[in-house]
Amino acid sequence: MPRETPYLQVADALRTRIKAGEWTLGEKLPSRARFAEEYGVGQSVAQRAMERLIIEGLLEGRAGSGTYVRRPRERLRMIRSRRRERRNGSPFRADMEEQRRSGTWESRSNARVPAPERIAERLAIEPGDLCVHTAYEFLGDGLPVQLSESWEPMAITDGTPIVLPEMGPHAGAGVVERMRSIGVDIDTAVELPRPARATQAQANLLGISVGDLITEIERTYYDTDGRPVETADITIADVRYEIAYEIPIDPA
Repeated sequence: MPRETPYLQVADALRTRIKAGEWTLGEKLPSRARFAEEYGVGQSVAQRAMERLIIEGLLEGRAGSGTYVRRPRERLRMIRSRRRERRNGSPFRADMEEQRRSGTWESRSNARVPAPERIAERLAIEPGDLCVHTAYEFLGDGLPVQLSESWEPMAITDGTPIVLPEMGPHAGAGVVERMRSIGVDIDTAVELPRPARATQAQANLLGISVGDLITEIERTYYDTDGRPVETADITIADVRYEIAYEIPIDPA
């Protein structure tokens, strides 16, 4: 095998054998030592090849047991749409209802958190300006669906009933409805999706493996004057959800 990519060559060979059904779903694979001998490579090369197939979702490692052919999981479609922001109440809960699932979430808010530089840039404020930071774990039928970290400038919400997103009379209503209640009208949302690999913390919260594919969405809401009023980092497990964008077309 070429020296530059021996682990990729082993991964390609194993992938072909798995897809051909040499090992059935849920079946344990031979050891990395066996594959190393079979392909004439070191055990570290065989291990790296198997790790690549774990990342791709074809295999799964079980601590103290070995490596198995991964059973396919149902992959649902998550639609990002302007329509979801026009509903009364929580857009997430409404999305889950469309899938006939119960949508709930857990959250932790901290007020007077200095904005990191990257967040300040997205909110058009100065680094260190005070924000409310909220970490969310969204669940469908009690199972993890997505994570979110939200930042809102306190210059907008301080002294109002909505300063803490999940407390007060508009708790759980969603950013658009909450901001509208204090006279801030949101008319634009910009989303920037990126592929990434799950960190240990993300994997623990989403119930996936470290290194699994995830989609990270950087979302920012703007009011009618073009001012950013909230920004969030949303994390979704790629193995469970594909992202689709619904784009309305204005009639001629």
